[in-house]
Amino acid sequence: MNKMILVRYSEIHLKGKNRGFFEKILAHNIQEAITKFGAKVSKISGRYVVEGYQDDEESFVIESLKKVFGIYSISPALEIDTNSQSIQDVVTQIHLPLSVSSFKVAVTRADKSFPIHSTEFAAFLGGIILDNNSHVHVDLHKPETIIYVDIRENKKSYIYHEVIRCANGMPIGTSGSGLLLLSGGIDSPVAGYQLARRGMPLHAIHFHSFPYTSDLAKQKVIKLATILSEYTGNITLHMISFTKVQEAIHKYCKDEYMITIMRRIMMRIAEIIAKKNHLKAIITGESLAQVASQTVESITVTNHVVQDLPIFRPLIGLDKDDITVIATKIGTFETSILPYEDCCTVFLPKHPVIKPKLEQVEMEEKKLDIASLLQEALDSEEILETKNFVEMI
Repeated sequence: MNKMILVRYSEIHLKGKNRGFFEKILAHNIQEAITKFGAKVSKISGRYVVEGYQDDEESFVIESLKKVFGIYSISPALEIDTNSQSIQDVVTQIHLPLSVSSFKVAVTRADKSFPIHSTEFAAFLGGIILDNNSHVHVDLHKPETIIYVDIRENKKSYIYHEVIRCANGMPIGTSGSGLLLLSGGIDSPVAGYQLARRGMPLHAIHFHSFPYTSDLAKQKVIKLATILSEYTGNITLHMISFTKVQEAIHKYCKDEYMITIMRRIMMRIAEIIAKKNHLKAIITGESLAQVASQTVESITVTNHVVQDLPIFRPLIGLDKDDITVIATKIGTFETSILPYEDCCTVFLPKHPVIKPKLEQVEMEEKKLDIASLLQEALDSEEILETKNFVEMI
């Protein structure tokens, strides 16, 4: 008898001949998540098994597995050799708490060589539990507890009662990598989470305006990236000074176009850094009509400066409540609402244009030496790795 954790995946089952590629990466990501506990992952048919951890670390292993994209659910279980008597011996030891009044037994017989049919064996095992737990009754439709017996093709059976939902999605590393525009707000970490959940490894870029913004704002962004990296693995964070850009826009351009021009220059810089690092997409936390820079017209004008890469906006159809729910779930919300301003709050116009016209924006940009501003911003780049900041969280 062996205590372990049974790991299931869902979407990978649909990958046909490419399934092995996804399974291999998922196994690697699971091992990365559990190595610190001395645990190991192994493959069985349609499942993974995690074992080798200490009993008092099981809850920590579970929390780590819940953050691995590609895992649909997990179950702490007992693994035993498959035979009827061994399964009966384990079930005989099940004593349900007095707070539980109903149960059922669910048998899955993936190993068709096992001689007893699933329904028949479930009824038999249910009878054993009834004999040893006089306070419960069988409810096949809405039981308070389900005892699962999973008889697998590897001649092992797994007995458990808990099914813990996990992050699901696709394993990190199965999609091309992307560059996340990471501000200090609620939205952008959620956008990064949503794309990483589809298998996309992340770099992040943050624009700061020191001395108009404080070092605390920078530390806030590092912490957000570090929290996000619990799901994504290490994130390379590109810190860019945007002060000179904003000062130039404020000095030479009409106030109402400041946000639009600022976003366009950010996108230019983001594309340069993405291509330099062989990244395949740019990711933003924009939500349609949430602010002036997120109207259809503003987004269209902003997109115009990006030449070669797709821009992913995974939150485009979500409202603030939707986004806040996800931010709370993944643990970024409390950090995001800390009152440290980012560069987007510097020199804000009273009445930003909400339906900018490309021709007018380009006329305003001609007042700037865009090439010099880009180069100065790129020269300020500071590169950080979230793996070096894990103690912050």
